[in-house]
Amino acid sequence: MFGPPIHGLAIESKVMLIGQAPGFKEIEVLRPFAWTAGKKLFSWFEQIDMNETQFRQSVYMSAICRCYPGKKQTSTKTSSSKKPIAHGDRVPDKNEIKLCSQWLEGEIELLKPELIILVGKLAINQFMSVKKLDEVIGQKQIITINNHQCDVISLPHPSGASTWPLTEPGKTLLGQAMALLKKHPAWQKLKD
Repeated sequence: MFGPPIHGLAIESKVMLIGQAPGFKEIEVLRPFAWTAGKKLFSWFEQIDMNETQFRQSVYMSAICRCYPGKKQTSTKTSSSKKPIAHGDRVPDKNEIKLCSQWLEGEIELLKPELIILVGKLAINQFMSVKKLDEVIGQKQIITINNHQCDVISLPHPSGASTWPLTEPGKTLLGQAMALLKKHPAWQKLKD
């Protein structure tokens, strides 16, 4: 993985967002969700009356892995050679996730969030076993982490490569998830 480690502002909040890992643009500007996926993610939050600046100043932003995992390597077959090409960001492997887990566990222990927003399937699967996004998006779950119980609302990854939030049932379930966020007491306290 490539540094530097990326994280949101060091703020005390009862709402925590956990993503997968930063992309290559995030390590250039040193903040999470700072590029295309971030634009889409923050447009979702604007629909429930919180702009990007407000969000970054009131929600603790974290990730399963803090460093950029690099590009996904695929191969192309030609008659003369087989050359690896980069296509999309690589998903962190189990060992990388394990090595970073102490940081996330420490943050949860310190903050004791009332609400965790999980973004993307990798983040979701670190806390609950899910095969398909429609099993969790649009619902609230309650999880226990190190004897701390909190609510979880999951969102799809806002990557431009994913059509899930743009087609059914994703579009409807994303709307339900955003409505749940807007009504959640911890979210409401952010606006006080």
